[in-house]
Amino acid sequence: MRADLLINLAYILASLLFIIGVKKLSSPETARQGNGLSSLGMLLAVVVTLWHKDIISYEWIIAGLLAGSLIGAVSARIVKMTAMPEMVALFNGSGGIASLLVGWSVYHVGTDLATATIVPIVLSVLIGGVTFTGSVIAWAKLSEVLNGKPHLFTGQHILNGLILLMILLSGILLSFFPAGNLLGTEIPMYFIFIGLVLLSGILGVLFVIPIGGADMPVVISLLNSFSGLAAAAAGFVISNNVLIVSGSLVGASGIILTQIMSKAMNRSLSNILFSGFGSVVTSSGNAEQGDIKPITAEDAYLILEAARSVVIIPGYGMAVAQAQHAVRELGELMEKNGTEVNYAIHPVAGRMPGHMNVLLAEANVDYDKLREMDDINPSMPTMDVAIVIGANDVVNPAALDDKSSPIYGMPIINAHHARTVFVLKRSMRPGFAGIENPLFFKENTRMLFGDAKQSIQKLVAEFKNQ
Repeated sequence: MRADLLINLAYILASLLFIIGVKKLSSPETARQGNGLSSLGMLLAVVVTLWHKDIISYEWIIAGLLAGSLIGAVSARIVKMTAMPEMVALFNGSGGIASLLVGWSVYHVGTDLATATIVPIVLSVLIGGVTFTGSVIAWAKLSEVLNGKPHLFTGQHILNGLILLMILLSGILLSFFPAGNLLGTEIPMYFIFIGLVLLSGILGVLFVIPIGGADMPVVISLLNSFSGLAAAAAGFVISNNVLIVSGSLVGASGIILTQIMSKAMNRSLSNILFSGFGSVVTSSGNAEQGDIKPITAEDAYLILEAARSVVIIPGYGMAVAQAQHAVRELGELMEKNGTEVNYAIHPVAGRMPGHMNVLLAEANVDYDKLREMDDINPSMPTMDVAIVIGANDVVNPAALDDKSSPIYGMPIINAHHARTVFVLKRSMRPGFAGIENPLFFKENTRMLFGDAKQSIQKLVAEFKNQ
């Protein structure tokens, strides 16, 4: 009784650490502390569970802790900040496959399983399988192992519906006939369970391949939520309260973030998941056209040197070029020159939620200078210069005034309202959404072509040489 009391107290403490940790993640100043508290809570929960259930000896617990710590430490050192979206995708997939294996192991060794146990087993396998394979496909798209554009084929939705129907039937059969053969046939129910595992994995692949790179931040957030829901289902399978609590927290926070991201794009979640957005390059007949106006780094410096206010708008191109440190240095040099510098962050810029925030934090940019879209837009007409670094869709004015545009109605950062706009791009190719950007042709826009890091470094050199 005393041991059970101590274990339950440890679970309560772990749950409190999770809740406090999530709360602290809402502020940049306390985010690292929140991450540490949540990690400590998970460590406590894992160790107590393994010891209490007498699953393995303490020697193996210590060995696992050392191996996991080594892998985590090495990954933290060698994985670049620009590869963080891919790493997050793999983390989500790891959570999904872990939950699937928990459900599978309980079904494999279980005898006379009750319906109340079979149902969460089915859910942990279904959600875990979809999360695992979906996350692997997301990783492949993010790392460009697969083409980032949507992959569509005729009858895709029908096939998805048939797979869902087969999964539902398998779940019903397993709930009522968990063991033995299928309705008096020679087919063992274990084959039905294996079929459920395979169908869940296939559904995860079909779930993510129609989604393009422009919508990947929402997908990452949703898969994160799925990993939490799968963990909660696994908690019901093994009757572990702390797993239910932690999984529910991840699932709920992921869903909330997904809704926020969808709102930031002014699109419904169903449209993001099933529309195949970005499968073709579109150019609206109402889009503003004209001659582009290139500019050199030397001429851009002259404008920046005289500017009193500058806003930097980063996008995925900054991440690809790994230009965040050069951007910080340029910002500091402009501030020494008497310029007010701010950074405008769009909620869906990059390939995962908070992607630009993470990169700029890694470069030690002051968080007080990071301005949200709704905060910076009213001040945009007073900005002398807006520097757009590898961003396309989040500054596309077609979202405001072109009703034929696929992104019409999406809130954007109003870079075109600044007195002068510098756009740093490698070429005139459209962004992930595959949509031409009339910003590039406006009278107040100048195109600074080339690698973003090299372009910024040229501007830095101009400031230092004066």
